[in-house]
Amino acid sequence: MKFAKYLLVLVWIPILQGCGFYSFSGISISPEVKTFQVNGFQNTAALIEPGLDRKFTIDLQDLILNQTNLSLVNSGGDIVYEGEITEYYIAPNTATSDNTAAQNRLTIGVSLRYYDTKDDTQDLEQSFSFFVDFPASSPLIGGQKESAHEEIFERITQDIFNATLARW
Repeated sequence: MKFAKYLLVLVWIPILQGCGFYSFSGISISPEVKTFQVNGFQNTAALIEPGLDRKFTIDLQDLILNQTNLSLVNSGGDIVYEGEITEYYIAPNTATSDNTAAQNRLTIGVSLRYYDTKDDTQDLEQSFSFFVDFPASSPLIGGQKESAHEEIFERITQDIFNATLARW
């Protein structure tokens, strides 16, 4: 019986050690990585929406804090996110029979630079964008605009998270 216990321990130790870089949430973070920083994303789009850059930066920070056990720092992070909001525009998406817009589309694009100070082979430079369609008959103001921004940022930040930490 004692031999069976030792055999069981010898089998399970390598299996458990092999899981060091993977979690059941799909995140693949090196054990040496403990902190992250998100430098403010500047809004360089042709059309500037006030406060959009700050909102995006906070949304990205919140997503990483909620889905990992990494600590947020202002400088010297083990992984660093930075970039710009490069696109913010509204364009007609579908037309009616009398050549007027039936639907408009708000598109937001972000250029990202990701640095892993522990493993520079993981560094990434990529653009992400997403859009929301809304009726042309109602202007994009107030709660509708906030809701559109929220939906777009939720998608873009999750795409960034997947590309950098989940490696999808």
